Amino acid sequence: MERTRQSAQVSLPFLIASAITLGMLVLTVVLIGQSFRGMEAAKVSAASAAARQLAISVDDRIHAITAPPSTALAVLSHDALGDAENLEQRLERLPVLADILASSDIVSAVYAGYPDGDFVLLRKVLSSGTLQFPDAPEGTRYLLQTITHSREGVPGEWRFYNADMKPLEQRSVPGYRYDPRTRPWYSKARGSETTELSAPYLFFTTQETGITLSRRAATATADAGAVYGIDVTVTDLSRQLAELRQTPDTRIAIVNRDQQVLADSGNRQQPGPAISQVLSGNGDIVDGSPVSLFSAEGKDWYGMAESLDALENEGLRIVVAIPSDELLAEVWQALARQTVIAGVIALLLLVIGWFLGRQVGRPLEHLTNQVGRLSRFRFDTPVRSDSHIREARQLSVALDDMARTIRSFQSIATVLNRGQDLNNLLRDILEQIVHIVGQARGGIYLFSRQHQQLTLAVNQNLTLPATIESVSSDDDDSDIIRLLRQQISGNPVFAVLRNRRKRLIGVLTIEMEHGDNTQLSDDLIVFVDEIAGSAAVAIETRELIESQQALLEGIIRLVANAIDAKSPYTGGHCERVPKLAQMLVDEAIQSDSRAFRSFSMTEEQLQEFHLAAWLHDCGKITSPEYVVDKAVKLETIHNRIHEIRTRFEVLHRDVEIEYLSKQLSGEDEALARQEREQAWQDLQDDFAVIARANHGGEFMAEADIAEIRRIGKRTWQRHFDDRLGLTPDEQEALTGIPEAPLPASEQLLADKPEHLRPWGEHLPPVRKDDPRNQWGFDMSLPEYAYNRGELHNLTIARGTLTPEERFKINEHIVQTICMLDALPLPDRLAKVPRLAGTHHERMDGKGYPCGLSAEDMGIPERIMAVADVFEALTAVDRPYKEGKTLTESLTILDRMADEGHIDRPVFELFIRSGVYRRYARQFLKPEQIDEVDERLFMKQD
Repeated sequence: MERTRQSAQVSLPFLIASAITLGMLVLTVVLIGQSFRGMEAAKVSAASAAARQLAISVDDRIHAITAPPSTALAVLSHDALGDAENLEQRLERLPVLADILASSDIVSAVYAGYPDGDFVLLRKVLSSGTLQFPDAPEGTRYLLQTITHSREGVPGEWRFYNADMKPLEQRSVPGYRYDPRTRPWYSKARGSETTELSAPYLFFTTQETGITLSRRAATATADAGAVYGIDVTVTDLSRQLAELRQTPDTRIAIVNRDQQVLADSGNRQQPGPAISQVLSGNGDIVDGSPVSLFSAEGKDWYGMAESLDALENEGLRIVVAIPSDELLAEVWQALARQTVIAGVIALLLLVIGWFLGRQVGRPLEHLTNQVGRLSRFRFDTPVRSDSHIREARQLSVALDDMARTIRSFQSIATVLNRGQDLNNLLRDILEQIVHIVGQARGGIYLFSRQHQQLTLAVNQNLTLPATIESVSSDDDDSDIIRLLRQQISGNPVFAVLRNRRKRLIGVLTIEMEHGDNTQLSDDLIVFVDEIAGSAAVAIETRELIESQQALLEGIIRLVANAIDAKSPYTGGHCERVPKLAQMLVDEAIQSDSRAFRSFSMTEEQLQEFHLAAWLHDCGKITSPEYVVDKAVKLETIHNRIHEIRTRFEVLHRDVEIEYLSKQLSGEDEALARQEREQAWQDLQDDFAVIARANHGGEFMAEADIAEIRRIGKRTWQRHFDDRLGLTPDEQEALTGIPEAPLPASEQLLADKPEHLRPWGEHLPPVRKDDPRNQWGFDMSLPEYAYNRGELHNLTIARGTLTPEERFKINEHIVQTICMLDALPLPDRLAKVPRLAGTHHERMDGKGYPCGLSAEDMGIPERIMAVADVFEALTAVDRPYKEGKTLTESLTILDRMADEGHIDRPVFELFIRSGVYRRYARQFLKPEQIDEVDERLFMKQD
């Protein structure tokens, strides 16, 4: 039954209360909004004025920094230090430099540079409140740094003095390389007759931020004579800026025209996010003011910038950024107070309006509450009204009858939706339909297309024939009912069950023997037919689900068998692992050991695990066969040892030709023959070395690798063009590589550029930082997709696979997860990709593809890993190894458990339960099944 919902209605008390208070609320909101905008504009204007005043203060401070040192430098330009020709004469003028340093806290160093590259500098050891030279002798006040090229030995020297200019220590500093002639302050002052001021920069030795005032000596010319310099730090500007902040989180910075930070209230070396936004001008201008509004660091800011007059050639600006919430804190407090007052008034008016509305709407409220129970799906509550209004009382009676009818339909809907097993579903459907009609007996027949008959599926207290023969799917309902009436006695009513495509699926019959319904009516027949239609849909859906489940199982086994059939060396792996994993899961569920005491799986979880086990290697369908089946190092689609042997044949023939040429030229025939035999033997020996190396092993010594590389350096002559008859892929690999003229001399073994195959557009998303990586993969990716270099392959230390091929093998688990994740799996199978894709993870987090650890994996994932490893160890169909015995396999698994590769509780359950023996009897060869001492592997308490 379909019920039409009306749109939501407004209650009468609420409507009256709203009408009274609406006008007041609108007026309040408008007034508060206007008040807020006015206060906001005032605060922004005040902030702009404060920024301008701050710029004036900073200008005054910069002038105060540069004026005293400029005066001192003008006096120093007349000192005899400029004419001193050696270090001894310059040392005599140190008191003058010390007086200049002592006269100002901001002067950090005084120095002089000479045309020959000599340099003398006196600086304070304690500058800007920081000890710049922690390794200075105790009591050091000044450091003298000198470079004197006329002195023997190391030209750079450092001398340490106390406050009275008494020497404390002298050091030779070979690494002190400083040429004043290359510095901007020297070159600017050399060509000027006045004091020059540099842009702020980092000082050479102390890395402080400051400026340099420089002036040439009074006796110097533009081409000769000393140049004086004074370093002035501007570090205290940052501290001053911090003191001038309007709010705790205000950002203030001084930047030059290149947007380099010269001073910052937070002592930053680079512009912060807020300062950068002001400099970029990305914000919105506030009401035509120089203030902009922008977002940074997760909140809103007001920003402004003012130019500084000081150092006008540097284009200095002071930049201020103030958090919006701090600048407008007082505004929001005032707004909150106004809002509270308005809210109290609105609440008072709302209460008054509600009281008046209740008085008007009370007669209607009682009926509304009764009907509201139905709207809340409370069909089990009787609907009654004691209203004296006749229409209201009649309405309540009708609604009560409707509620009882709906309760009956709820019962059958629950049965149709929750039924799982088809037989139980049919039984529940029959019981509910019989109850709705008010009868006690009935039955359901299902149609068999194969036998063209109706077969009794469910019977409730009724004597019915087991089958109804001679029923065709093409018969219409009236023919089927006529046939049923001939074979079923009594007073039954029939409903033919058809699916969505109108195909016959069965018949419902109910024996009418109670109440008024014993007399069949058209209305009753139509009702039973319609209610049985929903049952037909439920039956069809359940049959479809069961058939789809069977189809899914078949497809999964088909994929697994296709993977096994793809390679003759891995046949049966995708079938054996699920069976072994299922054995272990069953044992884990039954186990009462501490590790598995709380472990259980529902029927759906078992089905999910079963499918994941069958699909755990479905990604191998993308793995190249010649990589999976690679039995020797030089194998690609074929074993390239034959190509190398052909080159040896060429060299063998070259030796014969050389021998014959020597005979023709009259050389000693015996000696030539001896050289030929020796050369042939060397070729045989070298080829044997390569042939042995072609077979992968557990370990390849460095000496063997060196021998392979030695043999590979031998050359042979190629007389044919190696670019003829190539595939497009081979031709593309040679793009950009110049062709060698013929005859070409080539190495016997080589790693050529054409052996490399880049990833191109097929780069797999396995790196952790790859934006395409939505699965959490964390794998190392080789530089190339393939490297078929002969030396690269022959010098593989272990096994037969290169790192590129090893990744290609490991990538199958990535493809497994990606393929399964792309399937539209229902919620009950949502974990299939994870269960299938974690059997190569390790308990210690060193596995792949996601690097999960034991804490990230449940018992099913750990079981899958043990099953996969044990099957691989005992398999006898691999080209690169022989199947191991039970003891050998369990010993390896025991070591892997100790190393954190597999889970030890699962491994010991594997042994304790005897699963390994049951599996061995089914799948292992008799010679692999040896006597196992299980005590050797049981280490858990």
